[in-house]
Amino acid sequence: MHMEFTALRGRHVTLVEVGPRDGLQNEQVSIATDDKVTFIDRLSAAGYPVIEVSAFVNPTRVPQMGDASELFARIARHPGTRYTALVPNLQGLERAAAAGLDEIAIFAASSELFSRANINQGIDDAFRTYAAVCDRALALGMRVRGYLSTAFGCPYEGDVPAVRVAELSARLLTMGVYQVAISDTIGVAHPGQVDRVLHTVGEQIGLDAVALHFHDTRGTALANVLTALQLGITTFDASAGGLGGCPYAPGASGNLATEDLLYLLDGLGIDTGVALARVVEASGFIASRIDHALPSRYVQAERARQQRG
Repeated sequence: MHMEFTALRGRHVTLVEVGPRDGLQNEQVSIATDDKVTFIDRLSAAGYPVIEVSAFVNPTRVPQMGDASELFARIARHPGTRYTALVPNLQGLERAAAAGLDEIAIFAASSELFSRANINQGIDDAFRTYAAVCDRALALGMRVRGYLSTAFGCPYEGDVPAVRVAELSARLLTMGVYQVAISDTIGVAHPGQVDRVLHTVGEQIGLDAVALHFHDTRGTALANVLTALQLGITTFDASAGGLGGCPYAPGASGNLATEDLLYLLDGLGIDTGVALARVVEASGFIASRIDHALPSRYVQAERARQQRG
């Protein structure tokens, strides 16, 4: 094991910050646009290569994302940082284009029942919608990232076959996405499963265009990251402070906290270009605007250390 860790030193990993979108969309407290701008600007100052700012979805369904266009007009765009948003359909894409985006993300599911519950379409219908979105986005000169949710388990169907994850990942790449973020939507993945799923996916499409999006609902996210690093994955999603609960496990933590991930990666000598202290500052700001403590263990430990000091 020592040799495997040594081999990771000096490697570069890309972090995709999803807190402003995936994190805040689950918050019960309405966050003011001014505060979102401040939060995103502080995240930009941390040196992220990618920040997912918002979602161009129906604001009656996701009110927290209703100010997407205004956010993109107001945030300070740092050189070297790409600012993206989730787009569910062609209407959302046109709004994103009008807001000046040059990259978007689409959100497909690995399980039929989750797809119907989430977007009121089965997998095949959803993929037809996303194919049209990809065609139009590519014609506009945009890059498209594809999420593949419930890839390690579904709240309605349970286990999801790895071969299905591989097949749907291949379909997304065929549609023109540049990267597939294979996602553990409900936080059930464990290292043995990560190893099996990635080997199956890798046999079909390779792993160069694969990112991973883990949730920490059961406390396994960092172990999953370590497994994926040893298999060659170099892009991970994370959320500042661990923002974003798991809607299918009330009270449970959701997204992997960026600070916890950075502490692991920094300790392994892996370069990200993201400053941990700056992320903590951004998380500290948004923590003052929500109605609960942040679940990040690193943030909690730092707060305890400061209180003792």
